[in-house]
Amino acid sequence: MPGTGNTGHRFSVRFYLVAILFLLFDVEAIFFFPWAVVFKKFLSINSFILVEMGFFVTILLVGYYYILRKGALEWE
Repeated sequence: MPGTGNTGHRFSVRFYLVAILFLLFDVEAIFFFPWAVVFKKFLSINSFILVEMGFFVTILLVGYYYILRKGALEWE
C-alpha cells in the first residue's frame, strides 16, 4: 500500500524515552508474580525472601525517583 502524506514527520525523543521506561518497569513488575506465588510457602522457612523483595522494590523506587527528578515524564 503506498504511503500518503508527509512521511518525514519526526517524533520527539521523549516519546521513545517514555516507551522504553514503560517497558523497563513493566518487565520488572513481571518479577513480582512468581515471588507472590511462592511467598507464603517460603516465608515460613526463612524471612530472607522478604528482605530480598524489599531490596528489589527499593531499587525500583530509586530508579523511579531518579526518572522523576530528571523530568523524563514531564510533557512540555
